[in-house]
Amino acid sequence: MKRTFLTYLPFLLFSSLIIALDQWTKWLVRENIPFGGTWLPEGLEWLSPYARIVHWQNSGAAFGLFQNGNAIFSVLATIVIIVIIYYYPQVDPADWSLRVAMGMQMAGAAGNLIDRLMHQEVTDFISVGTFPVFNVADASITVGVAVLLLGVWLKERAERRSVVSDQSTVNSDQLSVNSNQPSDQSPK
Repeated sequence: MKRTFLTYLPFLLFSSLIIALDQWTKWLVRENIPFGGTWLPEGLEWLSPYARIVHWQNSGAAFGLFQNGNAIFSVLATIVIIVIIYYYPQVDPADWSLRVAMGMQMAGAAGNLIDRLMHQEVTDFISVGTFPVFNVADASITVGVAVLLLGVWLKERAERRSVVSDQSTVNSDQLSVNSNQPSDQSPK
């Protein structure tokens, strides 16, 4: 039991921090900005075309996709959370990118699931340019995918270097073996 708890502890702390940040920022938006409203710090109005805080509700997936799918996305988020919690202890502790990505994916799914269950919609508030409005949970899911891809790329790169290194070691061993063997041609 203690080993299982210690296995999950970093994952739970990391995920909980993201979930808390997500829920706190959504609460701030719901409490301080009317639905459809926008907020920018004084003096930064020039930033409005590029980035702003807005209050938007979303009944679909990340970035406003697939509207009115609240029930389906609640079930999918629950399945994702269960699968990640089940699979996490089986991941090699040295595979930091997969562990971080799983924590970010789980936190993002849980953050939006909490909104769906408590408010029947997800609060979105980060508006950047013409990109769809999103929240901390959506960003966590997206960055989690990027971390996973980065980890896969780094692992493949290390494996390729290892193969090249192994091949050059084999080739240099063959050269040293060949140079130590007597030649078949003797001087006449």
